[in-house]
Amino acid sequence: MTWRDDLPSVRGKLLRDEPLAPFTWFRVGGTAELLFIPADADDLADFLKGLDVSVPVTVLGVGSNVIVRDGGVEGVVIRLAGRPFAGVTAESDTITAGAGALDSMVARASAKAGLAGLEFYAGIPGTIGGALTMNAGCYGAETKDVLVSAWGLTRAGERVEYALADFGYTYRHSEAPADIIWIEAVYRGTPDAPDAVSARISEITSRRETTQPIREKTGGSTFKNPPGHSSWKLVDEAGWRGKLHAETGGGAMFSDLHSNFMINPGEATAADIEGLGEAVRADVLLKTGVRLDWEIKRIGRLI
Repeated sequence: MTWRDDLPSVRGKLLRDEPLAPFTWFRVGGTAELLFIPADADDLADFLKGLDVSVPVTVLGVGSNVIVRDGGVEGVVIRLAGRPFAGVTAESDTITAGAGALDSMVARASAKAGLAGLEFYAGIPGTIGGALTMNAGCYGAETKDVLVSAWGLTRAGERVEYALADFGYTYRHSEAPADIIWIEAVYRGTPDAPDAVSARISEITSRRETTQPIREKTGGSTFKNPPGHSSWKLVDEAGWRGKLHAETGGGAMFSDLHSNFMINPGEATAADIEGLGEAVRADVLLKTGVRLDWEIKRIGRLI
């Protein structure tokens, strides 16, 4: 008998040995021992309270900034999908968004409400839960610039509330405990004409479409920008733009369009993609003395 034979009752979906590749932008990776798609926040809280404390829990958003390793993910993978986790509402100068809402949805909702400041979310291909976890940002703005507060659940299923100051945000980093599963966030915008906000969102969307390989199997920005450097320049100058990685059998490469975006142009495995990233990190360090740190999250077991 294992922990999977003694699971709490749920109203959502429990899927055993579920392939995770279809849930990721790279379209690679193994299975989840158990994939849980809760019906709502109460369902998730009850499940966490009844789950053996020794069982690892991993949250997977839309899979835009993650490599799921080929050996699969141990324990429970939680996916916050559907209306209960993806609602976005506006009131006065605030936007309230579920953790499963796409960042781009929040940007569009802010435009409709005539609130400026959240336009940058139109350029981030993830969900609000991920944005809270990593202080997501682009084009000169970050989550910390507009966040008011958020609430989530601990691994034990208890509700916790965080004000902006509690996150201790720095560049692509939060001091909040990594095991909090974010449920909802509140943002504050600045009143502006809806047409003006929409125009800025359109500009960001157009810029992203022309400079990033958004229609490829990709994972977004691969590396964080080191202090005083741009990751794409370091990768480019080291000669990796558009270069197939020989050790992966030509199955992974950095994009010709943006040299900080890895792509899976064919049938690469998760090991191929992660191996390419590590090879580039080592090469850039050797050639420049600059250490690149992963921005893409890598989860699961190596084969």
